[in-house]
Amino acid sequence: MENEKLMDVLIIGAGPIGINCALEAKKNNLSYLIIEKGPIVNSLYNYPSNMKFFSTSEKLELDDIPFISKEAKPSKQEALEYYRRIAVSNDLNIKLFETVIAVDKVNNFKVTTDRGSYKTKNIVVATGFYDIPNKMDVKGEDLSKVTHYYNDAHLYAFQKVAIVGASNSAVDAALEIYRKGGEVSMIIRGEAIGDRVKYWVKPDIENRIKEGSIKAYYNSEIKEISKDKIVINEEGKDISIPNDFVVALTGYRPNFTFLKAMGIKLVGKKQIPSYNEDSMETNVKGIFLAGVICGGEETHKWFIENSRIHAKQILETLSKRSKVTF
Repeated sequence: MENEKLMDVLIIGAGPIGINCALEAKKNNLSYLIIEKGPIVNSLYNYPSNMKFFSTSEKLELDDIPFISKEAKPSKQEALEYYRRIAVSNDLNIKLFETVIAVDKVNNFKVTTDRGSYKTKNIVVATGFYDIPNKMDVKGEDLSKVTHYYNDAHLYAFQKVAIVGASNSAVDAALEIYRKGGEVSMIIRGEAIGDRVKYWVKPDIENRIKEGSIKAYYNSEIKEISKDKIVINEEGKDISIPNDFVVALTGYRPNFTFLKAMGIKLVGKKQIPSYNEDSMETNVKGIFLAGVICGGEETHKWFIENSRIHAKQILETLSKRSKVTF
């Protein structure tokens, strides 16, 4: 069904930054709608069940609304509750479990979803990057024992588990699975645990590796996965390891196909989207970016605490434009 009403801005993505854009739209008396393909704050919902944020709670706050947590580092569940309550208490205009299929420019924009279509003067893309994992491109990656997402350690108790990666998510998974009785091996492309691993966790994983509780294969990559083993290449030598599960936490990437389909230019090997750093407007007039999607493949550059400002930048720009008369 087509919605004939022309709105000021349509926001794609109901994560924290998308919600913040809606709050700013309300402040500026602009009509808006958020469309989200999953539940509210979909990416956070799919994070590991026991995850704690690197940031303290005040750095995750939106619009000066206090975020009170039990500990200095808030949990996933506390964040879900915080952002949900903001959406409810501010009566935000959100359509959940609705997927954007296409964006067309005819005078204004027409946004087509799997449930209908909408007309809007402007679009904010705040879709994050958590939906598309970086694949290893190896034989056996499509087996049911392989996942690119980690939720809870209980599934892996008493199992032989290979963790691929050495980032925060990989380290957290390795430690949790080890402490639930899993036999953990880490397959690490580099020569050490990642530099950006949380400072209070890094000594823990390094000590578990040093004492032999967790086996780390450095300068290594998986070559093949089969039902009961994996073959890795460690510094030029192939090694076969008995295996029940592979948790490949190799990172994620934005939906570059969607960005390019809208006409947004991607620059360089890291596919950085083209946008104005002051207004967050892309090379396509009327399409703006907000949040981690601005970093292309450099997904570590933007996160909630340093991209909250994007909402104010975008909506102040749109507010000024709406006041221009001819």
